[in-house]
Amino acid sequence: MYINNSHISVTNLSRISVEGGDVLHVLKSTDSQYKDFKEAYFSIIKSGYTKAWKRHLLMTMNLVVPVGKVQFSFYNDDKELIQNTIIGESLYSLITVPPGIWFGFRGLSGSDSYILNIADSLHDQNEVERQPLSFLKFPPKPK
Repeated sequence: MYINNSHISVTNLSRISVEGGDVLHVLKSTDSQYKDFKEAYFSIIKSGYTKAWKRHLLMTMNLVVPVGKVQFSFYNDDKELIQNTIIGESLYSLITVPPGIWFGFRGLSGSDSYILNIADSLHDQNEVERQPLSFLKFPPKPK
């Protein structure tokens, strides 16, 4: 599956079943989503908790949820919803988000979920804009 809305892409990833524990592919330098690599980090989201709203001015994010299940919602500058999607262990995918997109996410699994961001730039507080949760409406889960 490949979805592209306002340059946000969602790509199914390979999960290889191996005795003793699966191998989960994320991103290779030969993938079209790969732009550069400067930093990788995990964010943890608790079940039922929503973290929103922020947008990166320069950073392209490559997001994957290897543990748990997370709903991501993305808005443009006109505050129009451009994508609302769920990824996680059973929906193992990579979301690539260019700079300038407002986003938020909500934990959906019964326990903590882990989000990996492979970013093309280093974290810089001056490169991020933030708004309170009331800034945009967090949509219901997609069907």
